[in-house]
Amino acid sequence: MFKKSIAVAFGVIFYTNQGVVKFKLENYHGAIADYDRAIELDPDNTKAYALRGDAKYKLGDYQGAVADYSRVAEVYNDRGHTKYYEGDYHRAIADCSRAIELNPEFAEAYDIRGRAKVMLGDRDGAIADYDRAIELKPDYAAAYTNRGFAKRRLSNYYGAIADYSRAIEIEPNFARAYNERGEAKFFEGDYYGAIADYDRAIELNPDDADAYYNRGVAKYLQGDHDGAIADYNRAIELKPDYAHAYYNRGVAKRGLGDHDSAIGDFDRGIELKPDEGEAHFLRKVPSSSWATYAAP
Repeated sequence: MFKKSIAVAFGVIFYTNQGVVKFKLENYHGAIADYDRAIELDPDNTKAYALRGDAKYKLGDYQGAVADYSRVAEVYNDRGHTKYYEGDYHRAIADCSRAIELNPEFAEAYDIRGRAKVMLGDRDGAIADYDRAIELKPDYAAAYTNRGFAKRRLSNYYGAIADYSRAIEIEPNFARAYNERGEAKFFEGDYYGAIADYDRAIELNPDDADAYYNRGVAKYLQGDHDGAIADYNRAIELKPDYAHAYYNRGVAKRGLGDHDSAIGDFDRGIELKPDEGEAHFLRKVPSSSWATYAAP
């Protein structure tokens, strides 16, 4: 396999360079044939697509040239998407920016670049990218949801709810939009509305640990400790290393006076996430003082 990969790489280089020579000799048809061969060997070779686009442009095939340039943009965008999921947000932005240079109407590239900007703390820049993605693609439910997330990070809960609601109008079964709209409603103090959204998110995606966790928090703040514990149990079942679910389950158990079990949950939460300062604090609070920290 290794030798084959080397052979493919040399083949791509050979056909690409041969195409460049033919291009310089104004043999555009011959150049295109060589670039075709290079692309057959490596379908994600941005250089071959770009050069083939140049040759098509010289022949007056403007539609074909645009298609090749767009393909280059797609490759950069795909790579940017991969970099985003790898946590390499700076390179994700760089790749998406390059995709946008090549195709200024590439809505998905604006969306992914916005997501990377959010992760780097540039929420205003992210919203500008989501605005552009939505302008280009008005039915882009994911972009509305992502913009809602950025607005929520800026404490613009009303604006976030509006974006999540628009995403749900476009895609009524968009579980993530329901879950995140529930979070925005939660921070607005609308616990009943939040729980209704979490219910719907769980109905659509029964394996979403975060939705159970979020619903548990809302139930706890309504004084439903048993309901909260049931949701934390399910979140932990789905995601056994969910430190905050252990910690909050301990808080709910504490509210019911279940000292030993609560301490066990605090210990497990601290084990999974040692930097959780409040968990350490509550772990040290004597059971005789727990009424001071009771849930509402």
